[in-house]
Amino acid sequence: MVASTHWLGTAAGQAVLERGGNAFDAAVACAFVLQVVEPHLNGPGGDLVGIFSTSEEPGEPIVLMGQGPAPSQATIDHYRAEGLSSIPGAGGLAAAVPGATDAWLLLLRDYGTWELEDVLKFAIDYSRSGFPILDRVVATIETVASLFRENWTSSADLWLPDGNAPARGSHFQNLPLARTFERLAKAAKGTSRASRIDAARAEWSEGFVAETAEKFLAMPHRHSNGADLPGVITAADFAAFRAQFETAVCADFRGVTIAKAGPWSQGPALLEMLGILDGFPDDELDPASAAGAHNILEAEKLALADRDSYFGDSNQGVLSELLSPEYLAGRRALIGPEASREFRPGLLSTQLPFIPPLNSADRDQTARSGKTPPFGEPTVEENGETKGDTCHLDVVDRWGNLVSVTPSGGWLQSSPAFPELGFCLGTRLQMTWLDPRSPSALKPGMRPRTTLTPTLLLRNGKAFSTLGSPGGDQQDQWQLPYLLRTIVGGYSPQEAIDAPTLHSTSFPDSFWPRHWEPGGAVLESRLGEDLISELRDRGHEVTVAGDWTLGRLSAVGIEPDGSYFAAANPRGMQGYAAGR
Repeated sequence: MVASTHWLGTAAGQAVLERGGNAFDAAVACAFVLQVVEPHLNGPGGDLVGIFSTSEEPGEPIVLMGQGPAPSQATIDHYRAEGLSSIPGAGGLAAAVPGATDAWLLLLRDYGTWELEDVLKFAIDYSRSGFPILDRVVATIETVASLFRENWTSSADLWLPDGNAPARGSHFQNLPLARTFERLAKAAKGTSRASRIDAARAEWSEGFVAETAEKFLAMPHRHSNGADLPGVITAADFAAFRAQFETAVCADFRGVTIAKAGPWSQGPALLEMLGILDGFPDDELDPASAAGAHNILEAEKLALADRDSYFGDSNQGVLSELLSPEYLAGRRALIGPEASREFRPGLLSTQLPFIPPLNSADRDQTARSGKTPPFGEPTVEENGETKGDTCHLDVVDRWGNLVSVTPSGGWLQSSPAFPELGFCLGTRLQMTWLDPRSPSALKPGMRPRTTLTPTLLLRNGKAFSTLGSPGGDQQDQWQLPYLLRTIVGGYSPQEAIDAPTLHSTSFPDSFWPRHWEPGGAVLESRLGEDLISELRDRGHEVTVAGDWTLGRLSAVGIEPDGSYFAAANPRGMQGYAAGR
């Protein structure tokens, strides 16, 4: 079974499974296709977080770490000397070392069975022969077209053929990207499969990609603050990074173990949300009831306040206290009948919380109000302000291997495209702070605290399902109702994905310019007028989104009887689940 955010990615992954490949081969093939067909959501120069289990050790969840760190010259002093009070949302100064491509190759080397050339054939073919370009890709290009024409001319050459955005649904080619993939495949030489993939990894991190990125971004170019500044990333930064595997963080909820990446991601916030809600009776956990929706929103606020105050690559030891029963009970006690409008991190015994600057958003701020382009896709302003999204994939194979990955970054609107390569670098550094007191402060060699957060589920010590969603700060917030509905409410995975959802906006956005809306909540209108009215009576600042606008979840898994399932998001009609 394969489920992803684009039907062509799902088809490629399923084709690999049909030809004898395993879940890891299929995931990598799917992923490179997503880089081609969802370029407004991810790219080779982005990053990823994955989580998986193998059929040999189904009780041992493993994290795939594809989040690159800040470059060696990315210091707070340097950025402040450039006149910056925060890291821009677009431009080379926002780029962390890209981690996605190396992570995919590492996963293929250690757990896959196919050669790199065979895995890349799907993406190469779509890049060279063309693919039907999504409406949302075109809308993103149209929004930044003037920026491309006037400032990022290399992006204009790639994304504005004949000077205009491509027509919606038209056949689009990315020939430079095809050549990049072909060069990586050609570099895969050696006496063993592992050595061949390592040779391609070296070509990426020490060869033409790293050299091109350093030279190109060293030239001043427009950033989202309106200034023309050079980047700081170097070829040495590429060479110093390698993706790796890590131990997952786990917590139990109603007989199910939920596995996530560590606090360099936002993943443990979902564990805290579930731990807070575990003290409520079942009938107060239904997202379609006013009591359940209220409790969910309040738990999200509390957990995300702790995320913003304590999570970061420099603060890996906080989880033992944040996820302890005593701490969770104290957080649960803060949930009353009225909505909180405060930023309320907890107090740990070992350190004080970092309180980020709280800049209230306007009520019509599109990035926070639910009035973004449909289906959680990016909001991009002509001045280069970028609020990107991501994509997601889940795979389970005939042997019981399970893999879930959320790749992101390197959006076509992130920074100027490399003309020789057909892609650009990401903007993950915008999630760091130019304040050394923050656990997610900008510091060379440290990973920015990412929003990417796939999930793996275990029952009785054995993995049985994976899931995830695009959505930036909303990713775990949209996974939470899914888990409550499937674990507590008895919903099937597809029913839980289809059901109307909600999320809070009452915390500082992880993305530049970091707006927040005290008491803010966004709900799909299908939750009903009565529920919406009661939440408003409780003090929530409710914004009503469309019927089918929030969440882009997918999931795969193994049923107790041994049969398999896959489920995908219908919103936007581009996600797809398939299997046999």
